[in-house]
Amino acid sequence: MDATLCVRCGRPCAQACPGPAADWGDAFSRQVDGLPVRLVRPGDTERPTWAVYQYECYLGTVHARPDGDGLWHVQSAAEQRASLDDAVRMLRRPPSWLRQRQQVARWARALLTDPALLVIDVQTAGLGAQAWAVQIGVMDGEGRTVVNELLDPRRSITAEASALHGITRADVVNAPSFSDVLPQLTGVLDGRRCVAYNCGFDRGVLVREVLRHHATALQVKAWLDRTRWEDAMGPAAVAEGLWSVDRSRYRRQRLGGCYDAMEKCRALLRRLHHLAGT
Repeated sequence: MDATLCVRCGRPCAQACPGPAADWGDAFSRQVDGLPVRLVRPGDTERPTWAVYQYECYLGTVHARPDGDGLWHVQSAAEQRASLDDAVRMLRRPPSWLRQRQQVARWARALLTDPALLVIDVQTAGLGAQAWAVQIGVMDGEGRTVVNELLDPRRSITAEASALHGITRADVVNAPSFSDVLPQLTGVLDGRRCVAYNCGFDRGVLVREVLRHHATALQVKAWLDRTRWEDAMGPAAVAEGLWSVDRSRYRRQRLGGCYDAMEKCRALLRRLHHLAGT
């Protein structure tokens, strides 16, 4: 296995070969998530088609789209992927994937029919694990805005965070603090089924904020026990079905949309409807 070979042409290149896929090599090797695969063009065609082998095991056949849109067609599943690596990851799906995807669909349908559903997103003053909240968005299962608050984090807002969500110190100088909106937020979340994308992050921000307000872990636990939290990131990764052999799990997928709490809530609600239909 020569790890220096070009992803496209199969020959040593300093950068990705700009030529059309039809001009790539008849056989080349590459690593995807640390495990080598071999791609071989069938001898009876000159089309941009390659059989994919992992060791001596045939995984499937991939085709580069002739219109040059950069998509890869995976023959066995009639699916398209944006990169060759993702096409290989798709071919590596474990046999349990179909069953797991059906479980995800049932989970999403149950969520969307639950009147207690709330989708939540928190934007923060920094990108690190100890960042404070600058915007909280909460939306119900019908897409109605329940909470949309800019917050004064009582700390500086980093340039890196502002570059994502566009919120600056000037935007929040007269905004309420988290403590100011905590009574409202407590009433909104009480007894609800709260879903976030990368729930550990959003929930973690709220835990730090509640702890800063109450100052005791016991009160934080009592606050958290009033809600049920679920993460949509894992189910979304399962539904996409791109298997990473180096991590023995499905690759996480970006939610998309701009870094505004309400836009993220809308994007998450759309993703839940998509998952329900898979």
